[in-house]
Amino acid sequence: MRTNQHNNSSRGRNRNFKRNSNSESTENNDRPQKRTSGPRVGKTNVFKSESNKPYKAKTYNKPFDNGKKKTYREEPGSGPVRLNKYIANSGICSRREADTYITAGVVKVNGKIITELGYKVNPYDKVEFEGQIIKNEAKVYVVLNKPKDTISAVTSDRGESTVVDIVSNCCNERIYPVGRLDKATTGVLLLTNDGDLTKKLTHPSKNIKKIYQVSLDKPLTKADMEKLAEGIVLEDGEIHADEISYIDLDNKAKVGVELHSGRNRIVRRMFEHLGYRVKKLDRVYFAGITKKNVPRGKWRFLSEKEIGFLKML
Repeated sequence: MRTNQHNNSSRGRNRNFKRNSNSESTENNDRPQKRTSGPRVGKTNVFKSESNKPYKAKTYNKPFDNGKKKTYREEPGSGPVRLNKYIANSGICSRREADTYITAGVVKVNGKIITELGYKVNPYDKVEFEGQIIKNEAKVYVVLNKPKDTISAVTSDRGESTVVDIVSNCCNERIYPVGRLDKATTGVLLLTNDGDLTKKLTHPSKNIKKIYQVSLDKPLTKADMEKLAEGIVLEDGEIHADEISYIDLDNKAKVGVELHSGRNRIVRRMFEHLGYRVKKLDRVYFAGITKKNVPRGKWRFLSEKEIGFLKML
């Protein structure tokens, strides 16, 4: 059995979730580490602060000044580049997807349809994708602490607030959300115009690590925690929590969950399957990036170090 008071077992172990408030946003290893000790003793320290007191979200009385953060951008080169890379740098898609579009004949260079893979273009060339002129833009990387009632999209036909609306003044380049969070879900969301990185971070084979804080409508029983750790079967297949633990033993309706799955609404569906309603869902970690020092509804640019880490995943 794999719960907070049980010893080592196979996948889905319930290890401690540690939240170091002074740690870097990146980690050297995005994979779960094996716990070599015996059963955990005492109160869990899931998402606790360095003071060893239960974690409490900070409140901010002053607006977050994004201008104080260093802006890191990857500027495009001045020489010729492969056409697929040029398209990917515009933020439309990944290089592999660009190859498909090129062979399909939807890309023009200086008015001529190009279907040759490996074709190179210069910065001054006129490149069209499906009739629209595209530019080899500088790459921009942003982390947003997504607020509730905001959709993870570029635009909304219904006039709803989008995550792109929130970051609209951060740069001149067009940036897009990396994956999505439900309208009611809050927390870490990356935005970029780097098509290759977006493809990498959203591809199921990469098993990108995500950590959530979940508030339920009733306390989670020990038996149901074990079920989530061992694995349950949903309509789209089996799923298990890589790690799961109470955030505070005095309030068992609040749970920390680590997953590597990116399936749609997966956290909510896991708990709904066992008869729980998720009242609040907050993503606190995605691919080594956290929302530390970023208040709800605010954003910051990623550092060069953070970008380098994401590209090595």
